Amino acid sequence: MSLSASELERYDRQIRIPGFGVEGQVRLKNSKVAVVGVGGLGCVASIYLVAAGVGRVILIDKEKFELSNLNRQILGYQSDLGKLKVEAAKAKLKELNPEVEVEAFPVELSEKNIDEVIGNVDVALDCLDNWETRLLINDYCVSKNIPLIHAAVSELYGQITTIIPRKGPCLRCIFHKIPTVQTEATPIIGAVPATLASLEVLEAIKLLTGIGEPLVGRMLFLDFRRMSFDIIQLSKREDCPTCGETTS
Repeated sequence: MSLSASELERYDRQIRIPGFGVEGQVRLKNSKVAVVGVGGLGCVASIYLVAAGVGRVILIDKEKFELSNLNRQILGYQSDLGKLKVEAAKAKLKELNPEVEVEAFPVELSEKNIDEVIGNVDVALDCLDNWETRLLINDYCVSKNIPLIHAAVSELYGQITTIIPRKGPCLRCIFHKIPTVQTEATPIIGAVPATLASLEVLEAIKLLTGIGEPLVGRMLFLDFRRMSFDIIQLSKREDCPTCGETTS
């Protein structure tokens, strides 16, 4: 698949990056990425995936926009209150870049529908705020050998890691127990998920084009109160119920 004249012009600045080039852009055009959760993380992530020219972006979220979303979920406008997030987001993303195919799935992922919804994507982005669905996606991606980029945010903090099955630990290796379920709304400033979402997109682009070194086996913690960024090494659990027998 080649690039049109308009695509060459649209993506000119990233094509100029050493090691990226037209070949890297063609790889993005031929790629399919799932964005699971169209909230503070997912809105920003989908914008930059579409802007970068990822050929097919799948949006998955069952919720509708509420007023309290709008401090961070920037694909939701005042006029979108009460509308499905995936549908409102899809319309804006198509305006941003008509060269990209955007699919909207207003569903809650489950074991019954995950294969139909996510299918054979090249990369999945965890943009969720609940651990039950997050671990469901982790298990699915490991079983299908799909790279998964995890990010989570709260208040002025965030974390991100990249999971490549058989090359590093999965989420069940990192989190031995599911974190306590949060019943109250997570306090958050919009710029925090925006920053983590941008990092998720960078990790995705690196994986899709083959440039750079992804965060496999490492987790980046961001503390915006102190403006400190720290990386810790992660280890695979040999007894992990998801990847213990599949990771070399």
